[in-house]
Amino acid sequence: MPIKILIADDHQLFREGLVNLLSDSGEIEIIAQAENGREAIEKASINSPDIVIMDIGMPV
Repeated sequence: MPIKILIADDHQLFREGLVNLLSDSGEIEIIAQAENGREAIEKASINSPDIVIMDIGMPV
């Protein structure tokens, strides 16, 4: 069963880079992405990720 990850960062290019890097592993599934704090909380509560990779200096 893959590890479910949510990536939250306000920089789209950074998020895309992490998705590309982590998607190569068969043990990881990117289940959601968020571009601000509020969206990260909403998507985490909906998708129940195992891990959240989050920028601590995001807006909202």
